[in-house]
Amino acid sequence: MRAILIVITILFGASAVSAQFVQTSAGKVELTPMVTGLDEPWSIGFLPDGGYLVTEREGNLLFVNDGASKNVRGVPRVVASGQGGLLDVMIPRNFSQTRDVFLSYSKAMSGGAGTAVAVGQLSLDGGTLSNIRDLFQMNRGSNSGRHFGSRIVEAEDGTLFVMLGERGDASAAQDLTLHHGSLIRINRDGSIPRDNPFVGQAGALPEIYSYGHRNIQGGALDLHGTLWTAEHGAQGGDEINSIRKGANYGWPVISFGVHYSGEKIGKGTAQAGMEQPAHYWDPSIAPSGLMIYSGKLWPQWRGDLFVGSLKFDYISRLAGDNLREVEQLKSTETERVRDIVEAPDGAIWFISVGRKAIYRMAPI
Repeated sequence: MRAILIVITILFGASAVSAQFVQTSAGKVELTPMVTGLDEPWSIGFLPDGGYLVTEREGNLLFVNDGASKNVRGVPRVVASGQGGLLDVMIPRNFSQTRDVFLSYSKAMSGGAGTAVAVGQLSLDGGTLSNIRDLFQMNRGSNSGRHFGSRIVEAEDGTLFVMLGERGDASAAQDLTLHHGSLIRINRDGSIPRDNPFVGQAGALPEIYSYGHRNIQGGALDLHGTLWTAEHGAQGGDEINSIRKGANYGWPVISFGVHYSGEKIGKGTAQAGMEQPAHYWDPSIAPSGLMIYSGKLWPQWRGDLFVGSLKFDYISRLAGDNLREVEQLKSTETERVRDIVEAPDGAIWFISVGRKAIYRMAPI
């Protein structure tokens, strides 16, 4: 019955719910509902044939195409607790040849649950993932329901960046023997790239590419191939970071926020050997998905960063050599924006968790 209801909302949702219009720095745009009635949607992945996949945190993967939707079979069993569940979906550039679909999710493991990455092949009808297998899982689970991180980004060389939270164990983000609070880099088969920064370093996990992160919620490559991330701080101190190989991003030694009790975090806002954010928000906006725009439909936005806010219900546009927030795109549709992506035609799609819907933003 649930699958039938989803089909109905896709077939008739766009006509039954009228599009909204929002004024932006690039002119008026139209926000059109594409799918409604979703259950905690988390991520969107576009397929080259015009369809797309949507994750729901409770464990459903939806295949949407030509006005119809169905649940994909073969998805790994998830631990849907707290912030965990079925999280990111990533469609690689060579999907047409491989049919590979990459998923991040919270998996039961020793000590509780931790973030894992799986890959499987999507059937031609979009109904099944076959040969599903884990490529990676955190080396220690936790009973905490917090900070799974979980975005997956395909690097220019085809390796995978996977973004992990520190699972509520702040000090673990500085421990290279743990995956907590790190950004890892693996090959498509789960093996370790030989040029990772900590390969051969005694006691360090060779998957780790950068560390000292709290809870990365968004990631994207810019037009030059550099990886950027959006990361939750504590009370204040949400960050945008430009990722460097082997770098330490400071959590919990430095932060521009404070503990929820109001107490100071660590040693302040700077420390030798630790990176400064490219931008930070205070108060926190709870940043989520991050997209860097190509300029296809809005040339004036080329290279700008777009980040969803889960707390203040808007899409942040950031720009400039000294990166700063230059615009807030806000409407009733931008309620708790979880993911934001650029579609193949240059339109901007975003997930509104509050509206249980996916919207398409396009010029009028």
